[in-house]
Amino acid sequence: LAPGESRTLGGYRFTFLGVEPVPGPNYLARRGRVRVYRGERLVAELLPEKRLYATQPNPMTEAAIDPGITRDLFVALGEALGPDGAWSLRLYHKPFIRWIWSGALLMALGGLVAASDPRYRRMAAREAGAGRTLVQAAAVR
Repeated sequence: LAPGESRTLGGYRFTFLGVEPVPGPNYLARRGRVRVYRGERLVAELLPEKRLYATQPNPMTEAAIDPGITRDLFVALGEALGPDGAWSLRLYHKPFIRWIWSGALLMALGGLVAASDPRYRRMAAREAGAGRTLVQAAAVR
């Protein structure tokens, strides 16, 4: 996208405003600015970066994330595409991604409820008692 251009994804409009150089404590970065709209309402302003650290020659990408309970929005800055200020961007709309964690918590809760069932304790006590009688019977012989 060139500065000022927009793309729509999942009902959200991502508008690329451009890239500016930003010095960091141990790196030099190019920081993109992307505004995200839902209809005409501004939802988020995301600031992805492409960083070049002094200790390594390969650039690193810092994605910008706007988390939400029903969706996450990600923007990652790719490479510069020309003299007009255009950059490649990776745009992601991930609906209900946070609910994966709630599913894992729900499964763990179900395991705890099942393990606390008194029928399992009675069965374990019966099996332990049956094991003792077998050991006692073998000792009598």
